[in-house]
Amino acid sequence: MAGAASTYRLRCSLAGHELDVRGLSGCLFPTGSFVSVSRDRTARLWGPDSPNRGFTEIHCMSGHSNFVSCVCVIPPSDLYPRGLIATGGNDNNICIFTLDNSAPLYVLKGHKDTVCSLSSGKFGTLLSGSWDTTAKVWLNDKCMMTLEGHNAAVWAVKILPEQGLMLTGSADKTIKLWKAGRCERTFTGHEDCVRGLAILSETEFLSCANDASVRRWQISGECLQVYYGHTNYIYCISVFPQSKDFVTTGEDRTLRIWRKGECTQTIRLPAQSIWCCCVLDNGDIVVGASDGIIRVFTESLERTASLEEIQAFEKELSEATIDPKTGDLGDINAEELPGREHLDEPGTREGQTRLIKDGGKVEAYQWSVSEGRWMKIGDVVGSSGATQKTSGKVLFEGREYDYVFSIDVNESGPSYKLPYNISDDPWLTAYNFLQKNDLNPMFLDQVAKFIIDNTKGQTLGPANSDFSDPFTGGGRYVPGGSLESTEGLAADPFTGAGRYVPGSGSDSSVAVRGGDPFTGSGAYKSTTTKSENIYFPKKEAVTFDQANPALILGKLKELNGSAPEEQRLTEDELDLLENMLSVICNTSMEAPTAQQLQTLWKAINWPNDIVFPALDILRLSVKHPSVNESFCSEKDGIQFCSHLLAFLNPGGKQANQMLALRIFCNCFLHPVGQKLMISQGDTIMSQAIELKSSSNKNIHIALATLALNYAVCLHKMSNLEGKAQCLSVISTVMEVVQDLEAVFRLLVALGTLISGDSNALQLAKSLGVDSQIKKYSSVSEPAKVNECCRFVLNLL
Repeated sequence: MAGAASTYRLRCSLAGHELDVRGLSGCLFPTGSFVSVSRDRTARLWGPDSPNRGFTEIHCMSGHSNFVSCVCVIPPSDLYPRGLIATGGNDNNICIFTLDNSAPLYVLKGHKDTVCSLSSGKFGTLLSGSWDTTAKVWLNDKCMMTLEGHNAAVWAVKILPEQGLMLTGSADKTIKLWKAGRCERTFTGHEDCVRGLAILSETEFLSCANDASVRRWQISGECLQVYYGHTNYIYCISVFPQSKDFVTTGEDRTLRIWRKGECTQTIRLPAQSIWCCCVLDNGDIVVGASDGIIRVFTESLERTASLEEIQAFEKELSEATIDPKTGDLGDINAEELPGREHLDEPGTREGQTRLIKDGGKVEAYQWSVSEGRWMKIGDVVGSSGATQKTSGKVLFEGREYDYVFSIDVNESGPSYKLPYNISDDPWLTAYNFLQKNDLNPMFLDQVAKFIIDNTKGQTLGPANSDFSDPFTGGGRYVPGGSLESTEGLAADPFTGAGRYVPGSGSDSSVAVRGGDPFTGSGAYKSTTTKSENIYFPKKEAVTFDQANPALILGKLKELNGSAPEEQRLTEDELDLLENMLSVICNTSMEAPTAQQLQTLWKAINWPNDIVFPALDILRLSVKHPSVNESFCSEKDGIQFCSHLLAFLNPGGKQANQMLALRIFCNCFLHPVGQKLMISQGDTIMSQAIELKSSSNKNIHIALATLALNYAVCLHKMSNLEGKAQCLSVISTVMEVVQDLEAVFRLLVALGTLISGDSNALQLAKSLGVDSQIKKYSSVSEPAKVNECCRFVLNLL
């Protein structure tokens, strides 16, 4: 039971906004301040006014062309030592304000519908959620990545304090965990729109939803606890500083305070929709509601409002009207309600409600443990009928019912909620009710008769005809994926000992790119005494060059007999490919003929089981400038890419996956290929990353090399979205790779991408890549891994 020390009382009521207050956030400067946003299109900064135990409006900010729905504070930086204020609105924009200017510093455009949630992270990172079903990651004035995966509005977003993790909650009833721009996990359990998120620690968070429940989760996916207390939508949840206790607000006109998993105090307000709340550093709670008033509640006796102010608040509350269709008070039979004498009996728990009939009207009272009295919370309107009509469902413990009755089993005991649907068996419902509440079975007939009497003659209407989401209006919102190894692949389904394996073997006639850390035998050998960064930024693409032409051609000829008749190569066509391969492997500048290229294209369209030697020839051929220009041209490049992307299907053959990745890597060797790779980068990287779970180290090396070659190209460009996606790929692959050659290439890619670009550097910090790569600074062999890692960490 809450004692006086833990009881919240009114501190002050702040009038200033003209319409609903939709968002609140504590501010670092001035100390103890907060910022509010409203449907009146303004944001207001409020500073504490000690002598009056209240707050004073410091200044008003405007910049949105429609109502403002959310706000967050961006932490201080060297450029803005007092931080910034970010607001999201119905005009699809995000406005960024300084703390002393009424006009935006700049406006972020990119969402296609209302921006309804914001969260800030380290290094100036901002996460936004929108009705357009996406979330976006912003750094300064640029969108760095878009998080796509929800199929309904993203109502809530949060950046976790460490590890570069982000959370999104949606009207599709799910919560998603994102790492480096990719969805790592989806949390399911809520039965309606997820409306709010709050962070408890690096590994736990809370969510609240339209199903009237709060859930506590581990980021590993487990739901640890479900809390019930509200009787309608819960819009907002906020955590106390350095605590796991929290507060919630919702559509049942209440602010609720939760301690150790129990609702210890319920504060009703004279407004229907309690949209938002935030907890200040001193523990005071700020609440915004549909009446446009901001109210602050405090535990501190020194900051508590004067007796006159408290009486005025209670008077306002007592004069409010309560619509029984909200379900907050259960079902009402006005004729059977007791009179005022019912209030002579004390309540049994904090927030207990009691209805009485006074003359011709019904009044609602709430029991305050700390005050030791019943406080009037309003007059119940439309309560003359025997029961609530079924014009709207009633929410109870996260589910909708046709009725939720309040049952007093005996006069001295508490009331119990009994949910019931017309289609239920009244006797079974009565039995389950008595069992759940550990009540005497002798009441079975009495409870069942009560149900029958109070639902007699009722017929069901539309399930949601009147129960609408007050925010969206109208009907209720219904919410709607190396080094070229000499060992090759572990197995070729067609080979035995000494047979051709893609990526295996080498030919002395093939030039090896020696002299840099990416090559094999004869490569540069680093020592731990080296202090010069020779690794990045890498200037040129890394390609896969090694080959044994004789083995490749031998396998091609062997499998040619297995090709469908219409795709089988003639002897002349085989000779054409042999001649072309000879020219290419001897690094001749002689251009292959159109007939040779047509033959190669015919071969790479073979069935998946036998196409790999043709892909290996393409891997070598695309390094030749004329072949590169032919396949990667504006005319044929899209078809070429689409054909290769088909091999990246995670369920496909590993040999084809690896070779397709290597072909993409080799395309970067010439300008035409680079242009195609950059233009198709979003599609290529999105599909390539699906191979991260492969157990094949050669695929990991090829994937890391692809990221490196993108980094090389992007390093010379101002393509921030491309860099953000490349960073996401690097971070994601770094999580799963084991092979140190792949790790090395990813480190070089990372170093190349963040060198000389402050935005990319800040984004890498916000994604937590420093914590990902620290372990590689202690790798002893190969020395290039720890050396490169240390150089990257120095940048971070």
